[in-house]
Amino acid sequence: MSAERLDTQAILQEVFRPRSLSTSESVMEYARQRQGVVVVVSILVAFLVLAGIHQFVTRRNATAVTNSPAIPLSEITDITKQVDEAVPKPMPDLEFPYDGRPQMMRTYILEPGAVVPATPAPVAPPAPQATTTTPPR
Repeated sequence: MSAERLDTQAILQEVFRPRSLSTSESVMEYARQRQGVVVVVSILVAFLVLAGIHQFVTRRNATAVTNSPAIPLSEITDITKQVDEAVPKPMPDLEFPYDGRPQMMRTYILEPGAVVPATPAPVAPPAPQATTTTPPR
């Protein structure tokens, strides 16, 4: 082995021949390598375009005048027929006898094979049992 150094750049150029890129291909290759920069520049350009359009419209609206007379709002819309939305609407009539008992509501459940539930008889509270205590001896 000799201490002679090989020119690796020349070998790489010989093995991997660089191809010539057109202008659009070189721009696309740059954009591919620098995606973050391209995105930031694109957003900045879009912002500047929108700001320019806004300025144009604002200046045009400030100086544009019409010769036609103003139209009153009463001609555009009829505000006399509008209903006051703050007034609550009345509750519709209920078409079943409810009487405030939920047991009555259970009889209105209509399902195939449904049976009216039997109302359970009121259960009396259990009577206290008589316990006898004997004094300790």
